[in-house]
Amino acid sequence: MSLRLHAPVVLPCDPSCAVVRDAVVDVVDGRITFVGPAASAPAFDGPVRELSGILMPGLVNTHAHTPMTVLRGLGSDLPLLRWLQEAMWPNEAQMTPADMHTGMLLGAVEMLRNGVTTSAEMYFHGREVTSAVLEAGSRVVFGGAILDVPGMDWKAQTDEISSWIDSEGLRFGPGERVEVAYGPHSAYTLSAPQLTAIALEARARGALFMVHVAESPFEDEAARAEFGSVPALMKASDVLGGRVLSAHSVHLSDDDIAVYASFGVGVAHCPASNAKLASGIARVPDMLAAGVPVGLGTDGPASSDDLDLLGAARLAGMFARVSTMDATVLGAAQALLMATRGGADALGRNDIGSLEAGRWADVVHVSADDPAFATGLDAPDAQLLANLVWAAGSRRVTDVWVAGEQVVSGGESTRVDRHEAQAGVAAVAARLRSA
Repeated sequence: MSLRLHAPVVLPCDPSCAVVRDAVVDVVDGRITFVGPAASAPAFDGPVRELSGILMPGLVNTHAHTPMTVLRGLGSDLPLLRWLQEAMWPNEAQMTPADMHTGMLLGAVEMLRNGVTTSAEMYFHGREVTSAVLEAGSRVVFGGAILDVPGMDWKAQTDEISSWIDSEGLRFGPGERVEVAYGPHSAYTLSAPQLTAIALEARARGALFMVHVAESPFEDEAARAEFGSVPALMKASDVLGGRVLSAHSVHLSDDDIAVYASFGVGVAHCPASNAKLASGIARVPDMLAAGVPVGLGTDGPASSDDLDLLGAARLAGMFARVSTMDATVLGAAQALLMATRGGADALGRNDIGSLEAGRWADVVHVSADDPAFATGLDAPDAQLLANLVWAAGSRRVTDVWVAGEQVVSGGESTRVDRHEAQAGVAAVAARLRSA
């Protein structure tokens, strides 16, 4: 299979966030073979798709609990720990594996319509969740949730993930759409020795270890009392050194940031969820300055409450500016890179997040038929990026390809009847309300 996409503007999301005019993206067998100006493109033996507007990489959502689409709106005015204990956990205990498939299917469609082609999910019943992703045609890094709480066996959960990787491989599915990871919930639902044991399993397989860290100022009191901080706990407990993703990471000290930088720990910054739950504003400029890979996450659709990563990019930039009182601290280009290349870096992936030869052809087309682009696609580079990030966002995403396959056309899924998926979620939500 081969395809050439030709558009007035291509944003490869290389480290400089270049704006390439009158450019093409060539795709062969699901991977990108060339990105650059049409005038210098090689001869191409395949169909050419002429597009208006902008082409950019599929967005990378570095932290989500997407099956929570069936719980959207519950406990929406509660702080984090009460929200978890009173609204989320009791309802999640009533969810079946089929419910999780239903919630993930609608969430995957919603994300694709917002230009999100990859999500890093921490949840339960991985085979049902990943089957929904494959049905929608998106991409997932699935971290099986691991907790040591009544009714759950953390060791059995860990062993299940290890067996899954050992039997099917770390990545599998068409276009390697599924990657399996370990999802230890946090240092307040698992002990330090348990985190160590899970990390050893992950490192032995080159798998991602994703964990909630310092989301609110109150959750990690026991760990802080003994170790000083959760990052210090992880360092002392030999958790670091492999592929580690620290979700939220709102309340970090200078020492914590230095630890993350020295071990290459990625951070999933979730500005919408952190604001809605009044968890705080993460020190993103300081992390980036220290060389910590920072991506963006939506968190669950019951906490953020949308699955809009360009919306998260906009918030990330604004929160960074208001928290430092510096309007220059995080610009549109940097915000866009956090949603794309930065997210891939945070996950330890070099095959997604950018339009570069060799990477998977996860491509998003943004139409310029919108007031946000009324100043023209020929506007200076900085203005064009500003209009995309600050003004347009995801509302003009019209077409999406994953591994070279078109999975969104004209703003709708090519694979899933969205209205049927919405009806499925409505039925699950109604049953949970009556339980």
